[in-house]
Parts: sequence; structure tokens; C-alpha cells
Amino acid sequence: MIALLQRVCQARVDIAGETVGQIGHGLLVLVCAEPEDTEATGQKLLSKILKLRIFSDEQGKMNRSVQDVAGGLLVVSQFTLAADTRGGNRPGFTGAAPPALGEALYDRFVALAREQHPVVATGRFGADMQVHLTNDGPVTIPMRIA
Repeated sequence: MIALLQRVCQARVDIAGETVGQIGHGLLVLVCAEPEDTEATGQKLLSKILKLRIFSDEQGKMNRSVQDVAGGLLVVSQFTLAADTRGGNRPGFTGAAPPALGEALYDRFVALAREQHPVVATGRFGADMQVHLTNDGPVTIPMRIA
């Protein structure tokens, strides 16, 4: 699985003018399933996200996790993270899981997140979404779990 984490002061997802998910302080998690991914891959990624120390402590050092600071998670499906831009000018997306598998893995990732973290909001798989955020830092961390 591929994820792009953005530490945010606030973030929300709108679909057709309606806000479907929002958080205050926390992490915007853009996530992409790949064809070989499983539920175990998603759990491994989630564990890393929840423990990743990218929030500041009293000395201003990145020493705290999203759990330590009681931040929210806004989880948004993002198949374009698997873009292959090596040839030509049009990216290819064969590195992303097929839609049915991608949706199943995304849904399971969200379910696991809700079991393990108190504040989890989402976008909607496959929807045309507008993501609004205030990046904090800015801190943006790419992750890939195989």
C-alpha cells in the first residue's frame, strides 16, 4: 500500500458541495491499494501511521504520534499515488489495485482505523472529491508498505 500523510491543522472532504468528512488537528491520509496488497498490508501501514512521531513535543521536536496528540485521521482513497510517469506525458495507473479490490482494501483499512483510533473521518471511494486542508509545518510524508 502507498500512503501520503499530511500533518494538518484542519482538513475536510467535499462531494458535490457537501462535506462528507472532516477533522481538526491530525493527519490527512491519502491511501492507495496495490494489486498484491492484503488486509495484513493495510494493518501494517495503519500501525506505522498511528505510531509515526511527526507531531511536536514541548521542545518543538517531532516526538509525538497522532495518538499522543489525540489528533484525527481523515482517510481518502487516492489511486493516483500509484501513477507511473516514466514514459510519455500521460501517467499510467496499472500499479493501483483494480477498483473492486481497491475498494475492499480501503474499506477494511478504514474499519481497522476506526477500531484502533477514536477520530476517523473519510472521503468516499471512487467519488469526485474536493479535499481542503491547512498543512501544518508543512509536514508531508510518503509511505509505502509491501
